[in-house]
Amino acid sequence: MEALFISLRGTVRVKQPVSPMNCSNVQKTQFMAISLVGSPFTISRYYNSLLILGCQNTVWLRAKKTATVAGCTAKCDAASTDTNCNGVNCCQTTLPPRLQEIQYTYRSIQSTNNTFCGYAFPTDKKWLQEDYKMFKGLQSDLSNPYDQEFVSAPLVLEWESDIPSYQLADYSYYEYPIRYSIRPSNPALFFFSEKDYESPTKYLSCQIGFEGNPYIPRGCIDIDECSNETLNHCRNWTCINTIGSYTCWHPPKDKGFLFTKPLIGIMVLIVIFPLGSWMCTKAIRKIIKANRKRKFFKHNGGLLLEQQLSSTANGPQKTKLFSSEELAQATDHYNENRVLGHGGQGTVYKGMLTDGRIVAVKKSKRVDEGDLEVFINEVIILSQINHRNVVKVLGCCLETEVPLLVYEFIPNGTLFQHIHYPNEEFPLSWEMRLRIAREVAGALSYLHSAASASIFHRDIKSANILLDDKYRAKVADFGTSRSVSIDQTHITTRVLGTFGYLDPEYFQSSQFTEKSDVYSFGVVMVELLTGEKAISSVRTGMEKSLATHFLHSMEENHLFDILDARVLKEGKKEEIVAIAELCRRCLHLHGRRRPTMKEVAVELGGIQRLKEGSIFEQIHDENRENPEISQSYNFSSISRIVHLDTTTAYSPDELPLLDEP
Repeated sequence: MEALFISLRGTVRVKQPVSPMNCSNVQKTQFMAISLVGSPFTISRYYNSLLILGCQNTVWLRAKKTATVAGCTAKCDAASTDTNCNGVNCCQTTLPPRLQEIQYTYRSIQSTNNTFCGYAFPTDKKWLQEDYKMFKGLQSDLSNPYDQEFVSAPLVLEWESDIPSYQLADYSYYEYPIRYSIRPSNPALFFFSEKDYESPTKYLSCQIGFEGNPYIPRGCIDIDECSNETLNHCRNWTCINTIGSYTCWHPPKDKGFLFTKPLIGIMVLIVIFPLGSWMCTKAIRKIIKANRKRKFFKHNGGLLLEQQLSSTANGPQKTKLFSSEELAQATDHYNENRVLGHGGQGTVYKGMLTDGRIVAVKKSKRVDEGDLEVFINEVIILSQINHRNVVKVLGCCLETEVPLLVYEFIPNGTLFQHIHYPNEEFPLSWEMRLRIAREVAGALSYLHSAASASIFHRDIKSANILLDDKYRAKVADFGTSRSVSIDQTHITTRVLGTFGYLDPEYFQSSQFTEKSDVYSFGVVMVELLTGEKAISSVRTGMEKSLATHFLHSMEENHLFDILDARVLKEGKKEEIVAIAELCRRCLHLHGRRRPTMKEVAVELGGIQRLKEGSIFEQIHDENRENPEISQSYNFSSISRIVHLDTTTAYSPDELPLLDEP
């Protein structure tokens, strides 16, 4: 690619080829014309955006060829005077960091067939302003896909210094006066710089008082501040240039002894005053920093947390208050490379404590004072829970502008990722799906009926179920959970949760019960059975909801038409039917008709036992003797056999529900 501008601050502006899209109502995939894989360059997320020039086209940007990370659609309006590319004839969306290639998927909303429908390409945001006339012309006339004037667009790339810091230490300050520089995290401080594009990553620059190229030996040379009066503040005094700086000196009128004593005094003051100022400044900064920490601690609900922990049995022993410095060091100052995921309540980072423990640090979003109870609530609830299938909280930090929560690191991602973006090296088998369902049911049963106070999770979904190093389920994200007293049957609150998993009764009445968690768990089990998402635009009408689609398929006796291929291959039809019937009961529109989580956990354990027993074999033999039965499964009869069998007494050791107290 042709280089337009190269910056010593870690960026380069290039021309990238642009090719048109041939759209149809069938989804297509296209790559950026140039791949940067194997090079030291990455696409800048700060100076570029993904530009979609054209209308009635839906474009999805994908990362790592699988996950959709962004996208947009523009509407058509020939009379529009909009020049900001905000959704009329043109739209733009942000890019993920550190990309080296771009894959995007597009489809025309109109009924076209392999016709030109516009362009999709990453480009420098300044281009929309710098080359406005050409861009406006392209917006107004997209009839010619091979316009000779539009074959390329500018793109800003980033590159990073590979000179290690220990190598810099081998040079003295005057021999090699360079330093590492990192652009501030707030884009408003540097965006569209008059001088230069700056990389957000680490780059080399000359020390203050020097100028030149820091990447070549002795490339940083001293600036002579005395040669330009705008570079010094000596005014009527004599300017004397020094290496990296300058001094101002007033020539004496009398060279006698009378001037010598004041001069000595001045020299002493010159030495003592900076030292005293430095010590005072350091002390003042320390006081300001301590005051800021106390202010943040109070603002983030520290007093409320201390009060709650002091009134909770064993709370203070289980929950540690981390310092802000400790967590900043653990997460490499919240480096973007440490991000594990983004959720409704904040961002989660991977970190390592000073004792070597790997942890997950949840950095909450900036919240209003009234919403801080949500964060404190998660700390209090998690500190009271002791269950092998619930993520363990290690502590929190309230000394920062936004509160931080520290809990055990779960290495194998979320159940959502394994269901919808399966790992070919370690796919979810039928046995694993059953075990995960039993483990999650056991954890929810514990929260509802065995914890010191009943706990409603209120946001059960596959994205909030993590898998540890042995692929055991861990229920996470208790930011919206609530503890209830023994005599409470529900809580009345504004509707919170995720569409596709929300209990219809709760959505209508704003009354959340333990059966609302049962409904959400039923959706997760259906995900495990079908491999489909809770809400899908592929399905039409009311059946965009997976729960509605599943119940309709059960009613029409088309269950086996919607099951995941691995489930069909590995699972016995009888046990699949039993699980499906349990899902149907969990998804009943009337909460009182749903089973409790304790009953669900017991029935899942019973199904596991029946796998090894004779009931399924007996049903299989009956189906073999009666071919008509094998073609149409009687869901209610199988469910009744399983349900009645699981009411027999089991010892606590036989049920995989709770940790030992």
